[in-house]
Amino acid sequence: MSPGQLDLLGELESEAIHIIREASAELERPVLLFSGGKDSVVMLHLALKAFWPGPLPFPVMHVDTGHNFPEVLAYRDEVVARHRLRLLVASVQDYLDDGRLVERSDGTRNPLQTQPLLDALAEHRFDAVFGGGRRDEEKARAKERVVSLRDEFGQWDPRNQRPELWNLYNARHRPGEHVRVFPLSNWTELDVWRYVDREGIDLPGLYFAHTREVFERDGMWLAVGPYSAPRGAEAAETLTVRYRTVGDMSCTGAVQSEAATVADILIEVATTRISERGATRADDRLTEAAMEDRKKEGYF
Repeated sequence: MSPGQLDLLGELESEAIHIIREASAELERPVLLFSGGKDSVVMLHLALKAFWPGPLPFPVMHVDTGHNFPEVLAYRDEVVARHRLRLLVASVQDYLDDGRLVERSDGTRNPLQTQPLLDALAEHRFDAVFGGGRRDEEKARAKERVVSLRDEFGQWDPRNQRPELWNLYNARHRPGEHVRVFPLSNWTELDVWRYVDREGIDLPGLYFAHTREVFERDGMWLAVGPYSAPRGAEAAETLTVRYRTVGDMSCTGAVQSEAATVADILIEVATTRISERGATRADDRLTEAAMEDRKKEGYF
């Protein structure tokens, strides 16, 4: 490369920071979704870089299913305290307790996150939501623009997409509407891990190989715990596994792996041909269009 020329990671970082700054300048009340998962961690790292040495000028929000991995919640709280962030938590459990939502028959709570999210956005009058979605994750997310309009009901219309020629982003919206902003749209899972390696970003330990009691269901290894347990002929086994993505314990599967370092994971991810959601998320297997249906209702 010639002097001053950016490599691929440099270009992706520069683009993401530009998107974060542009949306923050154009919109009045942004919020960043932060679950403690790798994509939201990288997005927070980029946002902190975008406004350094000043503080992050907007809060972070977690839509908590109540079935999250304890390690991830502990990591979330440590990061919030370290960077002195303002954390908002929209709790699915609160909605179940007062009857606004009912438990699903399959025990999965990820699809129940939509209403708490939309209510929190309305309560705090957020007009921009930074999300960590990437186009390589799933075919519905591949349809998204970088800045994606949501109507007054928080719903997404894949046919109502705005052109983004020459990296110009249109965040205009009517009262009651808002936009979702995806700074990592052009990143891949491998890019995320390469950036984690380059920047020395800490992640929750469950992303790395560890011993865990699991059981097999529908071709996935689910953790034995308070929210998921073997049924019928399913048998618990102790295996060395890691997680490629983080979500509800009852629908997020582990993969057998000996990858205990970022370098090991880079080799593993470089050779895989199945996205992390396709390989390990049961909530995306409910129907062929499960993610798109949830997104139309207001999901991330």
